[in-house]
This record gives sequence, C-alpha cells and structure tokens, in this order.
Amino acid sequence: MGISKLFGAGGVVMWPLLAFSVVAIALIVERIWFWYRLNTRQSRVVREVLNLYRKDNVVGALDKLQKNVDLPIARVFLSALELEQPTPEEFRLALESESQAEIPILKRFTNIFDTIVALAPLFGLLGTVLGLITSFASLNLGDVGGTKTAGVTSGISEALVSTAAGLIVAIFVLLFSNTFRGFYQRQIAFLQEYGGQLELLFRRRYERGGEKSYAATR
Repeated sequence: MGISKLFGAGGVVMWPLLAFSVVAIALIVERIWFWYRLNTRQSRVVREVLNLYRKDNVVGALDKLQKNVDLPIARVFLSALELEQPTPEEFRLALESESQAEIPILKRFTNIFDTIVALAPLFGLLGTVLGLITSFASLNLGDVGGTKTAGVTSGISEALVSTAAGLIVAIFVLLFSNTFRGFYQRQIAFLQEYGGQLELLFRRRYERGGEKSYAATR
C-alpha cells in the first residue's frame, strides 16, 4: 500500500500522527547528537582536569574547562573553581547548585516525548472510533453484499490503519525516550561521582593551606 493510499485508508487522524512523527524524529536526531558529543568527550576532559588540579595546576585546569564549556561537567566544575577563596561548604554548594541547573538541559524535550507517547495511541483510538462510525453508517442490513459493502470495508480499514499508526508512533518514540532517560540518569551519576572527587581534592588543598597558615604563625 502506497503512502497516499495509507493516509486515505487511515482517515483524518493520520495527519496529526504524521506531525507527531516529524517532530519526534527532529528532536530524536538532536538528542542523539547531544548525547554523542557528551559521551565521546566528557570522560577524557574530566580526567585531564582532575589530573591537572591534583598537580596544583589550577590555571591549566581552568583553561581546559573553558575550552570545553559546552559540556555540563565543565560548567559544573567552573562554577566552583572560579569562586574566590571559597570555604569547603561554599565549594560544595556551588557544585550542587550548578548540577541542578544542568538538569533541564539534560532532560530537554522529555515532556514532548512523553506527550507524543501518550497522545499517539489516543489519536489511533479516535481513528478507530471514527472508522467504526463510518462502517455502521454505511451498513444496511437489507443490502448485505450490495453497493454499501464498500463503505463498510472503508470504515473498517480506517479503524485498523489508524490504530496501527498510533501504536507505531508511540512505540517508536517510547523506545528513544527511555534510551535518553537512561543517558540522563547515568549523566547525573557521572556529575555526582566526579563532582565528589573534585570536592575531595579541594578539601585536601584547603586543609593543607590551613596547616601552612597555622605553621606560619608559630
């Protein structure tokens, strides 16, 4: 069955389902590119930054972060490292607050995906109801097998095609939506893990600085 015949058989609900499909594909492509850039770069960048900071090369670490400021982990680290003489508590709060600020970026388009997954089967169900209405409207018990049979067949076809189309769109979007949700959860764990490592390194530097100051006063 060709596309034009398929849309003709599915009825009016095929058009919103087509719109859902186009929007979903565009957003899925954007999210795939977004997560590909993150997953291929951030582990290397964060390891290099932590090594530089561990060696007391704070300037080098900041420069590396500035060059990769498009990564969430870089923005989180910068929010803390750019503070002027912070206490450990201020450093931790900066990491946590910036991590929270990154959540909307990581969860971008999630509500749209959820809406499409919820609405697509309902539009398919609506097509089913409209198709059955068409079938019953065309049904004439006194003309079984006559000229009205084509209308009944057309209504049943509309009911089945629209239902199948709605389910296909919902399943397709749900597959990618759950995949992106898994990436998001791993990213949150990633931010917590390496944010904790940076905080630990900072506390050690802070304590060493305090010990030096104490020793200088003796």
